Amino acid sequence: MSVLHENHEMREASPRSLIAVVAIMIGSALAFTLATAPFTKLLGAGAGAVPATLHGMTAFLYLFVGTIGLYLGWRLLTGRIRAFADLQLLATVAATFSFLAICFGNWLYVYYRAPVPDSPRSYFVKNVPPVHKIFFEFKEFTALFTLPLMVCAAFLLTKYGTQVLERPWLRYTIAVLMGLAFFYLVVAFGLGAAVTKLKPA
Repeated sequence: MSVLHENHEMREASPRSLIAVVAIMIGSALAFTLATAPFTKLLGAGAGAVPATLHGMTAFLYLFVGTIGLYLGWRLLTGRIRAFADLQLLATVAATFSFLAICFGNWLYVYYRAPVPDSPRSYFVKNVPPVHKIFFEFKEFTALFTLPLMVCAAFLLTKYGTQVLERPWLRYTIAVLMGLAFFYLVVAFGLGAAVTKLKPA
């Protein structure tokens, strides 16, 4: 066994741990949100308030998980990772949150593009076209890149397990995949927050 293997935690993430982490994070986010704002105020009066809340919550959780994953991805790239099992777990959790955020975002998109005069899209196209063309359309398609990137990273980590530590090309590939996913996440998150502040659905 190589020195690299000897310096790392070889235990791989279990499905039970994955389910527990996802449940705890979602439960914590819901509890924190409901404890700091009345439910009726949280949802607001807009037609797309429910999908907007769910989309925002999953995107925030993904940003949190993605930040930790980015750090572990950097440690993997440099060959100094000790929490390999945590990286496996976080990659799968991040892919899950990416999927959920995209699903809720597509649901919210229905309200954004509603064919009524006061919909966000109608408002932006009429008053500030660059916001729709640059902020929203760019954000919408940029966010979609996060899912295949994180799924690929999670798949490689699951398929090859600790063999990743012995294969530099695998370490570099996974680290780059996670770095790109985080980049697209941050861009989409920032632009999405800006659009919401300008005209909520």
